[in-house]
Amino acid sequence: MSGPVIGSRETQTFPVVQRTSIRFFRRITRNFTDVFRDIGARTYFLRDIARAFGDPATYAPETIRQMKNIGVDSVPLTVIVAAFIGGVIALQTRYQLLPGVQLSIIGLASRLMVVLELGPLLTGLVLTGRVGGRMTAEIGTMRVTEQIDALETLAYDPMAFLIVPRLLAAIVMLPTLVVLADAVGLGSAYLVSVRITDVTPSDFITGLRLGFGTFQVVYSLFKATLFGLAIALVCSYEGYITEAGAEGVGRSTARAVVITSTTILVLDALTTGVLAPFLQS
Repeated sequence: MSGPVIGSRETQTFPVVQRTSIRFFRRITRNFTDVFRDIGARTYFLRDIARAFGDPATYAPETIRQMKNIGVDSVPLTVIVAAFIGGVIALQTRYQLLPGVQLSIIGLASRLMVVLELGPLLTGLVLTGRVGGRMTAEIGTMRVTEQIDALETLAYDPMAFLIVPRLLAAIVMLPTLVVLADAVGLGSAYLVSVRITDVTPSDFITGLRLGFGTFQVVYSLFKATLFGLAIALVCSYEGYITEAGAEGVGRSTARAVVITSTTILVLDALTTGVLAPFLQS
């Protein structure tokens, strides 16, 4: 008769000298298994989203409402953040210039930092808290109050009604908000430079036009699209798998914001590494 399998025995039943190593390897195995379980769950989530795109009658009307929630309602926050960022960039650039450097460099630096980096990145990070947190809390509350189960009972596909509209709205509205943020940021940089420092309008506009290429705008919008996709997918998923009542909603919301912010930073670094060389051409 064979002895008991080690994996089925409690750690405390082993001799004291063996417990530390057994506990360590079991923790490593459990974490390794959880990673693959999470990857599998997210893959099935993406599969269900793809299948839900075949039901436009369900997600089309809701998409319009989500575009207002994600885009229109976020305009004031986007404008405030972009205005302050543009003004700070202009001031810092002017006061850090060495004597004799042409003042037109302020317009160039403002355009490069706002359009290529800070416009899409800060808009994505700020909206992660506002839009992503709200998205997770809404779907998570519907999960713990069994409203999602009620949708299934009424023959509604929860993916088509809840996830796809938020995904489409985020993909469309994030680039739109980034265009607004870029314009406001550059306008703020211009006003601060001309009104507060000794930069003339001609100097700033000359630098603003220097070396400009349309791919720089495409680059900014591509980043914004990726960030919108990340916000919608991560936050919707965390809300969809929420458990354990109100506490679970809070935990899912916090986890969604952290994961999405990290994902945005990683995507920003990868996009820069891949596409930055094309900005020079």
